[in-house]
Amino acid sequence: MTPRAQSKSQTVAERIRLGSTRLTPAEHKLANALLANYPVAGLSSITEFAKAAKVSTPTALRLAKKLGFAGFPSFQAALRGEVSAQLQDPIARHQRWSKDAPDAHVLNRFADAVMENLRGSLKLVDHRSFDGIADLIADHHQAVHIVGGRITMPLAEYFHTHLHMIRPHVTLMPASPAAWPQYLLNMKRGDVLIAFDVRRYDQRLAEFADLAHRRKVRIVLFTDQWMSPIAGIATHAFPLRIDAPSGWDSNVATLFMIEALIADIVDRRWPETEQRIRELEGLTSAAGRLRRNL
Repeated sequence: MTPRAQSKSQTVAERIRLGSTRLTPAEHKLANALLANYPVAGLSSITEFAKAAKVSTPTALRLAKKLGFAGFPSFQAALRGEVSAQLQDPIARHQRWSKDAPDAHVLNRFADAVMENLRGSLKLVDHRSFDGIADLIADHHQAVHIVGGRITMPLAEYFHTHLHMIRPHVTLMPASPAAWPQYLLNMKRGDVLIAFDVRRYDQRLAEFADLAHRRKVRIVLFTDQWMSPIAGIATHAFPLRIDAPSGWDSNVATLFMIEALIADIVDRRWPETEQRIRELEGLTSAAGRLRRNL
């Protein structure tokens, strides 16, 4: 993908993160206000947008131009396009991809899209933020709670399976929102909630995350390039690229980040992890012998 095409495919939030070092303090203030309520904050008039962040109207125009837009109208057009992309269902996504599909085999098209997702995601992941997330999850003094959505629940289960072997006090929440309040009851100040929320975001999950946030639970969010509303209250967020030549989004970049975190946390806690794995192997063998003797 050429630099120009890549720039067009980037969301406004991605442009902000990639260009943050070029922003003035006032522009940073405006950008942070946008990211805290993304993308809704940028869809008001330029005057209201600037006023909400307590900066001048010219600052809003300068920010739009620094992000690569001709002016504020094109900046807002990009945000409206992102809202439309968030709401696309599998049928609309398939029609969009199939209409302009090149002659290359689907394996090649899909591989190209996945590699671009990985490259784009890695550009946006701050190593200090990654290390901070690993620190949070590796600290066994705080409990870790994991929740996924309808499509991302298998990712939550996969993460839970590994973390449960690495450290104690890890809970996988059920898929049914009706059961969530009783899990919230067990969440204490300083605990960690790992949430997965991608486009066509789950309003019930956003409400639950807000309740957890009010209990001083720290939220680690795995989301997409358009960013779940939960990002506004998350302690850390992974805005990962998920678009693919399919009716469904790709979870490859998300799975990559999960496995990178697991590898890092295992290294940090290897003596304890080794002991837990040895103990688990012993218990598994004992349970197997018990079943055979029944």
